[in-house]
This record gives sequence, structure tokens and C-alpha cells, in this order.
Amino acid sequence: MSQMEFPEPETPVDSTDPEALKAALDAGEDVTILDTRAQSNYESWAIDGENVTDANVPYFEFLEGVTDDLLERVPDDDDLLVVCAKGESSEFVASLLNEEGYDATNLAEGMEGWARVYEHTDIDLDSGASVRQYRRPSSGCLGYVIYDGGEAAVVDPLRAFTDRYVDDAAELGVEITAVLDTHVHADHISGVRQLADAADADLLLPAHAVERGLEYDADYETVADGDTIAVGSATIEALYTPGHTSGMTSYLVDDDLVLTGDTLFVDSVARPDLEDGDEGAPDAAAQLYETLQERLLTLPDDTLVAAAHFGGCSEPRDDGAYVAPIGDVEDEVSLLANDRDEFVDEVLADMPPRPSNYEDIIATNLGRQSADDEEAFELELGPNNCAASE
Repeated sequence: MSQMEFPEPETPVDSTDPEALKAALDAGEDVTILDTRAQSNYESWAIDGENVTDANVPYFEFLEGVTDDLLERVPDDDDLLVVCAKGESSEFVASLLNEEGYDATNLAEGMEGWARVYEHTDIDLDSGASVRQYRRPSSGCLGYVIYDGGEAAVVDPLRAFTDRYVDDAAELGVEITAVLDTHVHADHISGVRQLADAADADLLLPAHAVERGLEYDADYETVADGDTIAVGSATIEALYTPGHTSGMTSYLVDDDLVLTGDTLFVDSVARPDLEDGDEGAPDAAAQLYETLQERLLTLPDDTLVAAAHFGGCSEPRDDGAYVAPIGDVEDEVSLLANDRDEFVDEVLADMPPRPSNYEDIIATNLGRQSADDEEAFELELGPNNCAASE
């Protein structure tokens, strides 16, 4: 936005940084938000939570000044956090509201700043290995570092946080030796190529994902069902688990924890329509049923499920991690008790809108399109919508 559209605020506006907002939400503090983006953007992706009250009044309605009608649509709370895409129009609106007696603050960098919040929790396995789960609250994306004996493997890294993985590995005193994806992602730009290059690590991709036609400018190796990867004394076993995509591969870590990608979540199952569309979804859903019943639900009940995403209805553990024993997941997700036909029908009947820009994201992750860092970040802004239901 130009300075002409948004002049320097006459009334001072304080800013709240996204990390402080996340801390407030985690602490259970009540937060009142005025979102000034266009209605369509607000409805598809917004900051939510049990203790969030929000309203949407697009910024352009304030350009002619603040009217009583406008103020009636602004939340009745003196303490107000104003949000937009990049933190510019919201600062303008917050200034106007402060002139009306509000104590309005601006979310620094807007929803783009919110999308840069990246947290983690370390999980110690019975085997002695450790798993660091990374969480992106804005989109529900999860990534992982498995580390043991001075070595580490990174699974499902996000390109936007390449430097974070490198820095954290150094802080942990481990060397990243392998970088893996569970599948060709449709909701975010994968960082496997960038991270493997930055860490001088092996780039490992599911063999069936490669069959979709990668056009990589990087050397890689493939992993197939039953292959194992050593990380210190830990062992990561590849389990072929198709359904969400034809190449989906889960990774079993020391028989203690399974990285399920988008196959099985702690409160739902994968959607089957992002590779072959509506036409191929019934067959993919049937394949997903076989995968769940024959590959994942046969694991011991105490095996921890660690997926590639969490949704708005997902409940974290007390330490913030989104993991759960597979026995508990089987009890929680009613779809898993259905027979094949019921499962397919229910999955196909309960799918949310497809992720924004998913076709361009898939093409970028396959190497068929290129995007610089800023373009890649912009492409993936929004919710993941990779689950069939919650």
C-alpha cells in the first residue's frame, strides 16, 4: 500500500508482534480482533481460537472516515487488535479508532507476520532418540527433526524456515545428514531441496512420489517401502501409505512414533482428491482405507501418531505437541470404525475447500515451476485444508 492511501497515522499506534499474540492465546487471554482484509480473505483464513472474538470490516470502508455505522460493526472492546495482510492498512484503521477513544494496537506485519510464527516441542522416545516437532499455528503445518548420537534427519521441512532448521541443529549439537518429504505437498512449499543444500545432507524422496514426474535441479535418492535410514542409533523405516497421494510414505521411528504425513491425523484422516481431483477421489479413498486398516492401525496401540498437520479442532498435549497414541486415535476418529464403502462415502461427503493455490504449490514442489523465496511464501499463505473432516 502506498503512503498516499495510508498516510502517517496522526494518532500513535502501538504494535503487537505475532509471537506475543501467540503467547497470549496460549495463556488463555481473551483477544478481540478487527480484521480489515477483504471479506473473502477473512472468511478463508483468519486468526481463531477459543478465546478469540473477531469481526471483519474491510479497511476501504474507513477511507472516507469513521462513521457511527462503521463503529457499530467494530467489536465493543476498548482493547482491540487490528489485523490486515501486511500490517499497513490495519495501522491506518487502528489510528482512526484511537481517535475515537479505542485502545487499538496493530498486529506487526499482519497475517504475513502471523505466518512466520514457528514453534517447537521436543519429544523423547523410549528408544533414547528425540523428535522435535515444529508447528506453524497460522496453517497447522507440522515438521520434524529426528536426532540421536550427533545426527539428525528433517522430515517435511518448510522452505520458509530453512535457516531455522540449520540454526536449531547447530544449537542441538547435531549434524543434519538426511532431509525427507512424506509426499508431494499441496499446501506449502517444501524446503527439502534448499535444506539439503544448506546442510550438505542427503535428499531422500519417496519412490512413488518421484513417479509423479519430478523435475528437480538437485541430486536425490529414493526410499521405498521397508527401507531404513540410520540417524545415530535410531532407525527410521519407510512405510508406503498411499491414499492422500499415490506417493505418500510414512516413517516409523524406532517403533515408537510414526510420521504419518497427511494419511492419518490425531483427529481425522486425509482427503483423497488433491492429486487426481474429483474423478480419482473414490479410488484414492478406497486405497486410503486399505492403507489405514492394513498398514497403520496394525501398529501397536502405544505408537505415537505424528502427522504433517493439525486442524482447528485438534487438541495438543500439555507440552504443546500434536501427537497421540494410535490406539487413542482409532477410538477418537469414528471414520476408522466404518467398513470400506461407508468410509469412502463419508470421506467424499465431508471435504473442505481445496488449499489455496494448491496446483501452483504442487507444480513448484515437483520442480515444474520456480518461485523465489518471497513468491513461495506468498503462495502458501492460508489454511492447509488437507484433512477430509475434523
